[in-house]
Amino acid sequence: MNLFELYIVFLRGSLTAFSGLASLPVIQDSLVIHSHVLTAAQLNEAVMITRGVPGPVGLYFVSVGYFVAGIPGAITGWLATITPAFLIIPMTHFVGRKMKNPRVRSILDAVITASAGLLVASAIPLAKDALTNPVDIVIALVSFAFLLRTNIDTIWILLAAGVISTNVHALGVLQSLT
Repeated sequence: MNLFELYIVFLRGSLTAFSGLASLPVIQDSLVIHSHVLTAAQLNEAVMITRGVPGPVGLYFVSVGYFVAGIPGAITGWLATITPAFLIIPMTHFVGRKMKNPRVRSILDAVITASAGLLVASAIPLAKDALTNPVDIVIALVSFAFLLRTNIDTIWILLAAGVISTNVHALGVLQSLT
């Protein structure tokens, strides 16, 4: 896959994502399932890297681009991520005037709902690839419960899950060596 094709894939994902990881289905379908230039594990890692550092969630394109094509791929991912920011002012001007129209509002609501559905549909296969043992499943379930039941910032839950997972897996490796 050349850099222009990669940019187009990222741009499609970026332009169709209205929040968070809504672009994930586009990236998974294009790069993991059809082109086979990225593995599901690499996509999981790219999302985890982005969720573990400050900044916009959509910047996982940079990590994905790096996995696909090195530094030029990372730059391509970054460019596709910022392209909508340069288009937002004219789009806001046009859509802002039309927002009072109930049809336009219904269309935007439908797009957001469809985006959420696509996110769930792409998260399930990624979870199957990521959750390969009972320890990881328990950590994921406890983390999810914390997300639902507490006001703890997501970053702290992710960091705690990462530390616990790393320590548990390190203990398992040490026990298998002895």
